[in-house]
Amino acid sequence: MSSWFDRFVFLVICIAVSAAAMLAGWISFIDPVQQSSPTRNGVTALGVPLEWQLNFSHPFSPLQSKLYGLHNFLLGIDLFICGLVTVLIIYICWRFRASKNPVPYRTTHNTPLEVTWTVIPAVLLMFIAIRSFPILLEYDTIPDADITVKVTGRQWYWDYAYPDNGGLQFSSNIVPSDALPADQRALRLLAVDNEVVLPTNTNIRIQITAGDVVHSWAVPALGVKRDAIPGRLNEVWTRIEREGIYYGQCSELCGRNHALMPIAVRAVSRERFDQWLAEAKQKFALVTNLRDPQ
Repeated sequence: MSSWFDRFVFLVICIAVSAAAMLAGWISFIDPVQQSSPTRNGVTALGVPLEWQLNFSHPFSPLQSKLYGLHNFLLGIDLFICGLVTVLIIYICWRFRASKNPVPYRTTHNTPLEVTWTVIPAVLLMFIAIRSFPILLEYDTIPDADITVKVTGRQWYWDYAYPDNGGLQFSSNIVPSDALPADQRALRLLAVDNEVVLPTNTNIRIQITAGDVVHSWAVPALGVKRDAIPGRLNEVWTRIEREGIYYGQCSELCGRNHALMPIAVRAVSRERFDQWLAEAKQKFALVTNLRDPQ
C-alpha cells in the first residue's frame, strides 16, 4: 500500500512531466520562428525552411492545411504517450528501488493492467484512423481541374508541360551555388533556372511520371508529394491559396545527382499567369520535344 508521501511524489512527477510536455507541444504548435517570419506572413510567401523552425512549413493549400492539423493532432498523442511512459518510469524507479524493496514482488500477471495497455492503444489508433482516412480520400480524389501540368522526372532535372495551354513545355535545372547572387545564398540547392508558374485559387491537376528511374515530386508547403515512375502516370492535385514561391526537392533516392533536383513553384494571380503563358510560349518556342532521357 502506498504511503501519502509516495502519492505526493507521484503527483509531483505527473505535474512536472505534464507541464514539460504541454510546454513542448505549445511551442511546437505556435512555432514562434514561423509566426514572426515576414516570408510566411507577408503578402507573398517564400516556401523555404527557416532556421530553428519547429513545425512543418505553414500550409498554403487546403490539403496541406488538413495535413498540418493531422500532424499537430498526432504530435499531441505522441506527447501524451511519451509523458505517460516518462511518469511511469520515473515513479517506478523511485517507488520500487532496491533500498526500499529488498525483496522483489513475485507477481507475474495483472489482468486489469494488461487489459488497460491493450485497450488504450486500440482506442488511440481508432481516433487516428477517424481523423486520417477522410484526408487520404480527399488527397486521392482529383476534383474538376482548371489547369493541368505534366511533370517528368529525368536524371537529374525536371521537364514540365502544360497540355491544356498549347503544349507549352520546358526543362527546369538547378542554379549552381556559385551562380547565385549574394542575397540569394539561402536558396542554395533550391533555385532553378525555369520555375513552374501556376495560378492561385485554381484547382490544378498535376500528372507525374519519369523517363528513366523513380523520382518523387514533392512541395511540402503545398501538401504535394507523389512518386514519378517510368511507364506510369500518377496524379495529385492542389489549390494554392497565396501568391509566392514554394520550393521542394526530389524525395526519392534516384542516383548520383539526387540532391540536385530542386523544384520551384511560383504562384501568381490568374491575370499574371495568363500574361506569363503568352511570354513563355515565345520564350520556349524553339523547344519542340521534351529532352531525351540521359
